[in-house]
Formats: sequence, C-alpha cells, structure tokens
Amino acid sequence: MYSTVVDNTPLIHVNAGKHAADYAVNGSLMNPLEAFYASLAACAAVFAKKSCKELGVPAAGIEINCKPFAGPGGPLTLGKFKTEVRFPEQFTAEQKAAILESITHCAVKDIVQDGAAIEFSVTEI
Repeated sequence: MYSTVVDNTPLIHVNAGKHAADYAVNGSLMNPLEAFYASLAACAAVFAKKSCKELGVPAAGIEINCKPFAGPGGPLTLGKFKTEVRFPEQFTAEQKAAILESITHCAVKDIVQDGAAIEFSVTEI
C-alpha cells in the first residue's frame, strides 16, 4: 500500500511499506509525473541489466535516455515515449538486439499500454 498525508508544504512524502519516496510541486524535487517518466527509464535499465546477466556480459556503460512527448491533450498527457540506448563498443550486434528486445518488455511500459483495462477508484474511508 502507498500512503501520504497532505500538508501545506510543497513537499509530498509517500510511504510504501519498507520504502519511501519524496516529491515536490515547486521544482525542488521531481513531481509525481516526472517520477512516473523516471520509472519508465529505470524499468528500461532493470530489463537491460537482466538481459546482460542472461547473456553473461557486464551491463556497465549502457546509456539509456528517455523522452516523453505530449499527447493531443496537452503537456499533461503522454502521446509518445522514446527510449534511446547507447552501448559501449564491446557489445556485439546480437547482444545489442537481445538487450533492446528485453527493454521492450519493461513491466511499467506494459502497464501503461494496458492502461485502458485498469480500474481506478477514489473513495472516502
């Protein structure tokens, strides 16, 4: 479960069991939308690392850059999310292809793509 208590500061502190995350609405930290985009980049890195482990090659030096593009609804909508991967020279074409394929299976991306099937609810308790 994720929980937060709203206060009058620009900070947002979210507890998630063993972990916590801090956000802000004044630019001092990532806001929740920026953190969502960052989670897509982090997920790509997780899948790249998993693939490297399966291939028996070190993941060090792989650079992943992600950029969100606004959708037709404006800057608070997501129309496209571009992930670019740069590999160190020692990676073969086959290794690169396997890692890129693995990144396409990022769980966070899959949730976004299947989003229409997710049921959201907001209730008072």
